[in-house]
Amino acid sequence: MSANTFELFIASRYLRAKRKQAVISVITVISIIGVAAGVMALVIGIAINNGFRNTLQASLLGATAHVMILEKEPAEGIANWRDLDAQLRKIPGVINASPGLYGTVLLSGPLGGQSSGAELKGIAVDSPPDMLRHLKQGSFSDLKNSGGLPGIILGSRLAQNTGMVLHSVVNVISPQGPLTPFGPETARYQFRVVGIFESGFYEIDSSYAFISLMSAQQVFDVGDVVNSVELRLADIYKAPEVAQAAEKIAGPKLMANTWMEQYKQVLSALNMEKVVTAVTIGLIQLVAALNILITLIMMVMEKNRDIAVLMSMGAKRQQIRKIFVMQGVLIGAVGTVIGLALGYILSILANHYRWLSLNQDVYSLSFVPFNPRWQDGIWIAAVAIFVSFVATLYPAKRATSIAPVEALRYE
Repeated sequence: MSANTFELFIASRYLRAKRKQAVISVITVISIIGVAAGVMALVIGIAINNGFRNTLQASLLGATAHVMILEKEPAEGIANWRDLDAQLRKIPGVINASPGLYGTVLLSGPLGGQSSGAELKGIAVDSPPDMLRHLKQGSFSDLKNSGGLPGIILGSRLAQNTGMVLHSVVNVISPQGPLTPFGPETARYQFRVVGIFESGFYEIDSSYAFISLMSAQQVFDVGDVVNSVELRLADIYKAPEVAQAAEKIAGPKLMANTWMEQYKQVLSALNMEKVVTAVTIGLIQLVAALNILITLIMMVMEKNRDIAVLMSMGAKRQQIRKIFVMQGVLIGAVGTVIGLALGYILSILANHYRWLSLNQDVYSLSFVPFNPRWQDGIWIAAVAIFVSFVATLYPAKRATSIAPVEALRYE
């Protein structure tokens, strides 16, 4: 039997053996439960954070671009957008480039019913955003030909707020109508609702509307110009490199804005929340470590005679130390495995069956999303076992300080 096998055998026997002092067994079980609870809570907490981040990120990027080419000082728009579009498509990593023209309008029913402000965006009908590829109602292809009136696609909440349904007629009132001697004149245009989308993100669903680029140029009374060229990337995390290359092509009057810069505050808040979650829930691990410390100290006191016998038979102090270190690590490992299993199972089931519902008007989501990642399980397990290991250092050192002669004198 090798040295490590001998120490592991003794450590496991100590944990499994029935003791006269039942309180040690109880504390051992409590220690395992504490480690498992901490690991499970941390897995679930990080899964919720990942779920919120991924869901919000997918919703936001479904409506906006990974990189946007914009005017540094809003003026008359981007006139050379066709040439710019062709050049930007050649940048490595860019899978699509599409023009966009957006502005704020007022939507109302044909009889002057409920009205609501909206962010109206003109898009190229041959390259729809990801969010519009699968509509809740209607078809994106009808945006090209809606049967007389030009087509418009509304967010589900926006349609609900204005009382619009599929195929109904909606008035689009633009403050940027034809220019008169007294300034821009308010213009009214009629569109037919050809589709209703639902991104799952409340802000987008309640305020966004899409029309063709040509219709948007008419609504905002501009020529053949756009105010953005939007790039879609194969790898969204290479946006800074693509933005740098795009700015060299775009020229000094234009700038490139990445999705990371656009949603910096939201992403920073989610990152901070992840850190706070890990620190807060990690305190459970400290409680579990304290239980392990108490368990091993009491075990050292109970096994005083056994330690003396082992040392008198030739066991080295280093081996005695390893026995109690392995005991603590075994408690931590068992608790970690149980905690990981429970954490991942509960996270997967909670996300699949949507156990936790939310008020979408407040939280922008209808349920709490869970996204457990295996990478998080690795560092969570490593931290839990490390904390368990640290808790063994003092009891293991105390076990090696026992003098065999003194311990066996009255036996």
